[in-house]
Amino acid sequence: MIPLRDKNASGTVPVVVIGLIFLNVLVWFFELSLGPTLGNFLLYYGVVPKNVVSLSGQSGGVFSNAIVPVFSSMFIHVGWAHILFNMWFLWIFGDNVEDHMGHFRFLIFYLLCGIGAALAHVVVHPQSPFPMVGASGAVSGVLGAYALSFPKAHITTFIGIWPFEVHAFAFLIFWFVIQLLPGLVELGNSRNEVAVAYWAHVGGFVIGMGLVWIFPKRAGFLDRSDLE
Repeated sequence: MIPLRDKNASGTVPVVVIGLIFLNVLVWFFELSLGPTLGNFLLYYGVVPKNVVSLSGQSGGVFSNAIVPVFSSMFIHVGWAHILFNMWFLWIFGDNVEDHMGHFRFLIFYLLCGIGAALAHVVVHPQSPFPMVGASGAVSGVLGAYALSFPKAHITTFIGIWPFEVHAFAFLIFWFVIQLLPGLVELGNSRNEVAVAYWAHVGGFVIGMGLVWIFPKRAGFLDRSDLE
């Protein structure tokens, strides 16, 4: 299911969400300019679990193999669908979570979710030599926070060509389940190549649900989801 919109007006301009989308798009167009060197770029700035786990055996140490990739990977994508879906979900759900937390706290929250999602992927696939990239883990954290903060907000989505409305909690838990199930199936696969980082999605979502309790609503926040 793809969300078309939510009936949950934000009380502030989502400057952080807008900035994150702009930065992701900027990096994406930079990637398009790299041509045949894109592969090396992904290996250096993406999270390669094998490098993170075996820091002592890699040149560059902790900084180059773990710290830099964990942050940079959140802004790198590998296809138009990859970046469009991530940015669309961030736009639909991120503005309200930013409004709820406040701008600065939302930025910290977003980065922490991305870091946690990357580490979840590394834990599940510690020997993978393939880079994991994308904002999906951090955006998944936003979805987890939205599910708890605005459970009764109405989400307009569709199955096939038929649009309908559903409560945010039901929509987002369903989204979580369709990430978790293939992730569980993937656990029985001994191959290290991972096409979709399901455990980054699962990890980010769970971390987002947990962190929302640590990042309480900002002073003066008005929940408009019940007003729609």
